[in-house]
Amino acid sequence: MVARAPYWKTLTEPLIRQNPVTLQILGLCSALAVTTTLATALTMSVSLTIVVTLSCGIISLIRRHIPDTIRMIVQIVIIAAMVIVIDQFLQAYFAEISRALSVYVWLITTNCVVMARTETYASHNPPLPSMVDGFGYGLGYSLILMILGGLRELFGKGELFGAQVLPLADQGGWFTPLSLMLLAPSGFFLLGGMVWAIRSIRPEQAEAPDHTPPARMEPAQ
Repeated sequence: MVARAPYWKTLTEPLIRQNPVTLQILGLCSALAVTTTLATALTMSVSLTIVVTLSCGIISLIRRHIPDTIRMIVQIVIIAAMVIVIDQFLQAYFAEISRALSVYVWLITTNCVVMARTETYASHNPPLPSMVDGFGYGLGYSLILMILGGLRELFGKGELFGAQVLPLADQGGWFTPLSLMLLAPSGFFLLGGMVWAIRSIRPEQAEAPDHTPPARMEPAQ
């Protein structure tokens, strides 16, 4: 049980306390671009989690044999190889979702979450802890994408995973879809609201103010 504790902490820390999106503000492009539906958010989440987990394991295995001068190049090549496999799999079995994700699958290669974990953790730690760390950060990233995708699809279409959840007004129901939720600005507002809510609950995550206003002078009597 004692031996498992560090792995459990490594796995769960990125969910809220060290979440790569809400705390470290990483991976925002895909977090905002592919969350118009829950299906695309889930696909991107699973894809990135697989890539970061396997890449961390492979890079950790060969970390002692990679010259520092080409370290980043080797890491990108390994990550890109994982992304190619994922992309080919999606094109073969989930063609519609693959078209919806467009170039954002390929952008996993340079996603800040993946690059950060392979460079800062996997390059300096054994394979198993590195894979647990990568998997944990993939789950933290996935959590935010799933929340954003669920909210945007539910209030933008009244659906979840393409199934009607809220009865639409034009079909005799009471819900009128909020088309703004499917546009890019809604992603910014929702993500900003999530960051504010988490940092209000956990104030230690808030950055120190850049400027402290001078003390107010009392008027002379």
